[in-house]
Amino acid sequence: MRSGTVGKRGERRFGEAFRGVQAVSVRLLVRPALVVLAVLVLSGCAADSWSAPHPAPTAIGALRPGFEPATAPSPEATIEPAPGSWDQVHPSADFRVALVSGGDDEATAELVSAVREWAGEEHVDLRAIVAAADPIPSIVAAMDMHPDLIVTAGNDLIDALAAVTPNHLEQQFLVVGAELAEPTYNVTAVDWAGASFRGEGLEASSEFDAASFTAERCARAVRAGVAAVLHDLTGIVVWID
Repeated sequence: MRSGTVGKRGERRFGEAFRGVQAVSVRLLVRPALVVLAVLVLSGCAADSWSAPHPAPTAIGALRPGFEPATAPSPEATIEPAPGSWDQVHPSADFRVALVSGGDDEATAELVSAVREWAGEEHVDLRAIVAAADPIPSIVAAMDMHPDLIVTAGNDLIDALAAVTPNHLEQQFLVVGAELAEPTYNVTAVDWAGASFRGEGLEASSEFDAASFTAERCARAVRAGVAAVLHDLTGIVVWID
């Protein structure tokens, strides 16, 4: 009986050892598989980059009479298009827009909502960045995405934009609900009475009024501004009141 017991114990120990070898083998097989999976995931993220070749955006639809002044606007000029004269203008497919927002006030929140709603309705490829206390790195990060257009929302960004935009003339910017004091031709702004902030310490054409940032007005501002950019009416202020 003793020898039989030893034999059974030996079989149990051999079985446990064999199962241990199997477990180690499975772990050795699984780990490379996980590594391959991680590489595939990272490759998928890399493939989503906007750095791939991309057709230049165009305007689908035309501006109605009353949007453009009789004579071509000079740089930094303010135009007052007729209400709704931009309604028929839409961006072409795969329009890439980076939204940079700064500030947690209600006016900025309304602007962000308007941009997001417009992007959804127009099937725009939108990516959003919330700026930190120092907004310049966030603006640079948006430029590094190589979007067709950078839309900004929030008075907190204006001074930083004034410092950055003149050095990156190849990138188009649309400032909604504020403006730059001396915009270069790559910066277009949309303003109205109550939304004409130009930077710290600078006089604006109207006193800031957060209540003027209604959902309807912000939506009109986004569409009017994009229509201007798509028709190469840039470096100006579009006044929608």
